[in-house]
Amino acid sequence: MINAVHDSLAENRRTIESYEGYADRYVQIRRNPDDKEQAALRQVASIAGLGGHVLEIGSGPGYDADFLETLGVKVRRTDATQRFLDLQAARGKPGDRLDVITDPLGGPYDAVVAQYVLFHIPRDHIDRVLAKIAGALRPRGAFLVSMREGDHETGGDYHEVYWRRNDFAARLKAAGLITLWDDVSLGSDDVTWNTFLTRRMA
Repeated sequence: MINAVHDSLAENRRTIESYEGYADRYVQIRRNPDDKEQAALRQVASIAGLGGHVLEIGSGPGYDADFLETLGVKVRRTDATQRFLDLQAARGKPGDRLDVITDPLGGPYDAVVAQYVLFHIPRDHIDRVLAKIAGALRPRGAFLVSMREGDHETGGDYHEVYWRRNDFAARLKAAGLITLWDDVSLGSDDVTWNTFLTRRMA
């Protein structure tokens, strides 16, 4: 069991290290949020309220955070990859280095956003991560998350974990998060993504 935990954490570290080398390229190809993504972020901001505090896990280039801030909320930008934080800081958008598996999240927050990032979390850590996120929210705070559809994993430089929609929805519920809606979309790499907007139970 100890070896399995060590192996999964090593996979996570390898993914982070890979993004260190890929961040500059990623910033060039990652677009601003599309209409559907903007609609979801608007709902997050509405729940958080004007001046509300939002934690973004895996900010990457920071484009989602940029959009959220135009809606009147305060975003704590975080990423496990230092290069992403450096690139954001260079344009006047400072953030914090944060590994969602090992680091405390702080809070409480009015909302947490984790778009296209938690699919890198090893399968044996996802329940603890979701419980940590729920614990960082105020009662009835919002959590927006997108996960890849499937039931397999990929190895190599980027560890990716696919979840069936119903299986992940059940894990959200077990963490104390009520799903308000979920949506399906097709990514540029022809991978299906399931997006969930949830609220912490009161």
